[in-house]
Amino acid sequence: MPLHRLFTPKGLYTAKEKEEIAHTITDVYSVSLPAFYVIVLFIELEPGNIFVGGKSTERFLRIGVEHIARHFSDDEQKRQFIDRYEKALEPFTQGRGIDWEVQISDVDRVLWNMNGIAPPEANSEEEQIWKMQNRAVPREELEALKGSLSGLI
Repeated sequence: MPLHRLFTPKGLYTAKEKEEIAHTITDVYSVSLPAFYVIVLFIELEPGNIFVGGKSTERFLRIGVEHIARHFSDDEQKRQFIDRYEKALEPFTQGRGIDWEVQISDVDRVLWNMNGIAPPEANSEEEQIWKMQNRAVPREELEALKGSLSGLI
């Protein structure tokens, strides 16, 4: 799961733009992760509730991301990812003429459950089933699905 929290001034983005941003972020991950792993939360703040350098602003976006499903093996992979992420969001950040900040944290995968289930290992057959089903698949369903989907994954 990558969890994305976008702290925005109220009204910075329309409902349609929020949906476009959520799709854009999901697309960054969809090559390797099940789409339902990607969660995007918009946290709108009223005027007078965002301060940068001690000054109130209505033109600042703060994005906090928690990576749980995957971690990067080295600094080069980290840099490549954040550059790809920034490029994908450019129409909504630099393209809007606002200031923004992105921070990504790696979180311990062992401390992650979905619907009470520890997610399957990265790139495993079970994770491929989760990806195809686009949902958390209980263990008892996995065995039946493995047999019926064996030629597809």
